[in-house]
Amino acid sequence: MKQAVIVYWSKTGNTEKVAQAIRKGLEEAGIKVTVKRPEDAEDLDFFGYDLVCVGFPSVQWHPPKPMTEFLQKKFTHYREQGKVKLSAPNVAGKNALVFCTYSGSHTGIDEAVPAGKYVGQFFEHLGFNVIDEWYVLSEFHGSEENSTKGKMGNIKGKPNNEDLRKIMNKAQTIASQL
Repeated sequence: MKQAVIVYWSKTGNTEKVAQAIRKGLEEAGIKVTVKRPEDAEDLDFFGYDLVCVGFPSVQWHPPKPMTEFLQKKFTHYREQGKVKLSAPNVAGKNALVFCTYSGSHTGIDEAVPAGKYVGQFFEHLGFNVIDEWYVLSEFHGSEENSTKGKMGNIKGKPNNEDLRKIMNKAQTIASQL
């Protein structure tokens, strides 16, 4: 049985909703899934999974500090183990999915892409195949103005049930490709 792990950090619940939709889609496709937050995943070995999913909100074009610190510690650990190799050769059967929630009230998705690319590079340096980067438009909790009058228009309630259903379906598609 294929195995996946989802490590996510969520402040307001948006990223958690996406993580749970991915979990449900993968499980419905027959994948055994473990879900953890960074503070509970320090001993986790990414190389023990067929698919590693990492999710977070975009905060000033970066992953939030808890996720950045978690990934930097993992990277240091893997480098010390000799798993970060020159030319970053592919490791067969090791895949990653990056998902990033964003509100984009100022410049839209461009606020999220740098954060997703940053995390994707972490996995590429380990030799993982980055299957995809998902950017999920989400409500800006705590600011009515940022949720209704920003560049993305009225995003209150996002990700909504329809958005989450689409994410579940995309997760099932990824599972079929593992």
